[in-house]
Amino acid sequence: MSSLIFRKGLDLKHAVAGMLADNYHSALVDRIKADDFVFRAGRLTLHLAREFGFCYGVDRAVDYAYQTCERFPDRNVFLTGEIIHNPHVNEKLRTMGVRFLADDPHAIHSLGPDDVVILPAFGVTVATLQQLDRQGCTLVDTTCGSVLNVWKNVRRYAEGGYTSIIHGKMWHEETRATASQAAAYGGKYLVVFDKTEAGMVCDYIRGHGGRPAFLERFARAASPGFEPDGDLQRIGLANQTTMLMSESMEIGDLMRSAMVERYGEAALADRYQAFDTICSATQDRQDAVVALLRDTPVDLMIVIGGYNSSNTANLARMCAASRPTFHIADP
Repeated sequence: MSSLIFRKGLDLKHAVAGMLADNYHSALVDRIKADDFVFRAGRLTLHLAREFGFCYGVDRAVDYAYQTCERFPDRNVFLTGEIIHNPHVNEKLRTMGVRFLADDPHAIHSLGPDDVVILPAFGVTVATLQQLDRQGCTLVDTTCGSVLNVWKNVRRYAEGGYTSIIHGKMWHEETRATASQAAAYGGKYLVVFDKTEAGMVCDYIRGHGGRPAFLERFARAASPGFEPDGDLQRIGLANQTTMLMSESMEIGDLMRSAMVERYGEAALADRYQAFDTICSATQDRQDAVVALLRDTPVDLMIVIGGYNSSNTANLARMCAASRPTFHIADP
């Protein structure tokens, strides 16, 4: 890396603490938490999940973005895309003068050493990082530590000759960045969206299904030159950190079973790898929703967060399975 890059903040945490508190602190939420996560008003009783709100990685990303604006008031500050999938946060950054490169696909080519670019919590692809580096931009990297942990594992898979099977959404910034890490280290990848797609992969591993149909189905979700006959012989499992935890675990079990059926239990250690890459904060929030639905007589659920937030969408999906559920993006 030849660009100046900040990965541990800009030493202005105290300078922006007041602004962050003004924008994101809620006295009402504090009151509900103090009353055992319950609020009552007349006939209405509101229960708040015991794990909610910004996780550590999001707190850190937003904090770094505010520090960036404070540190470089006279320079152009850009974000490669949304810093997190929360419309209120992104709109606030726009009002602070931050420009979004995603608004203009050609804007990145005109950046140079005088420009400051914030990398979002999801991370960016290897190609994007290399381009920004070549152009000499000052970079502020807010990539979440949980995402970096996934990258470490897919790089390990690539170096060991394993194809990364990524449970995620191919259109999501994090999954695109993760896939690029595998490719950058000479590895192959295949992204599966759900158990249905995972089942198709498992069928192919067992020797069922045709190659043309398989390649057509995964044309936009596989590494260039992907050959299922060879590239599914040794696989390593990873996931987008905000996917539904239970589904990621089930997909892991499906993949493991398919490899055992094809190659036998004795060969499994050389054919299949999996590491826990589920974000603890994501899991904590999903567990809190499960507990709330199980232990509390609620009539309906309200889930607040961006419509394009994988984490929020999964929470709404969990709630909707048993209660009328409203997913609200912003007041």
